[in-house]
Amino acid sequence: MIAPGFTGGTLDRADALRHDEAGLAALTSDWRSRLLRLDGFDPVLMGDGTLGWTTLADVPEGAELVLLGLDEAGRGHFAAYIPGMRAPPGRSPRLFGLLGQFAPGEAATYAAARSVLDWHSRHQYCANCGTQTALFRAGWGRRCPNCKAEHFPRVDPVVIMIAEHDGRALLGRQPAFPPGRYSALAGFLEPGESIEEAVAREIMEEAGVRVRDVRYIASQPWPFPSSLMVACVGMAENDTITLDTNELEDAIWVSREDVRTVLAGGDGPFLPPPAYAIAFTLLTAWAETE
Repeated sequence: MIAPGFTGGTLDRADALRHDEAGLAALTSDWRSRLLRLDGFDPVLMGDGTLGWTTLADVPEGAELVLLGLDEAGRGHFAAYIPGMRAPPGRSPRLFGLLGQFAPGEAATYAAARSVLDWHSRHQYCANCGTQTALFRAGWGRRCPNCKAEHFPRVDPVVIMIAEHDGRALLGRQPAFPPGRYSALAGFLEPGESIEEAVAREIMEEAGVRVRDVRYIASQPWPFPSSLMVACVGMAENDTITLDTNELEDAIWVSREDVRTVLAGGDGPFLPPPAYAIAFTLLTAWAETE
């Protein structure tokens, strides 16, 4: 099975340094430390698909540093949070084009940086008392100076899944997809649900198909803004589709042979999801089993 997109990062996250003020000070004064280059919230890629980096001398005035981790040589790698920065709504065609150009492992570093910077931009005030908070733990938390509450970046779990019936997979289409594209169904976990229960509920809600025997396949960070995609397959009790048109434009059953064909770049009944999406990994894993 191919590695899911946004995984395979090579930096040591160096959790111990997040509590070590002296160690952090030494790292930020080390001329070897690197600063991630960003165009707003978008990555700056080199010709070989690696991320662009510069020195800490280029930290913008008033910015705060987030420690992304250490490389094998012990060099610190940072991202800069600039107060007032805001991620744009949605994702531009330019950004989607860049997502397919990352060298292996580079997208994982970008995903961590984008998610944490976006979290800082949206969590400036204490959820407990409303006071403006301050960055701490090397950028991996915010602390309220008034009530002393501590706030940390959160990850929103999302199930993404296909139902299987008689050797076929159920795929859906959203109106925003490019023409011809179909993908796995998906939805956020709700409080009080297991992964298996969320898979069954979402497939039933969106396509009217009841599933059982849900099995886990793989997971993937998705930094828009900060989700964890949990890919699963469930066995459908029937193949009758009752579409929720508030969620999906269409849904179809596709054979393993059709999935193998389109994943290999051939013509078929649908356009597959991009390779950096966990849906591509999920379909690949399913197509390789019998």
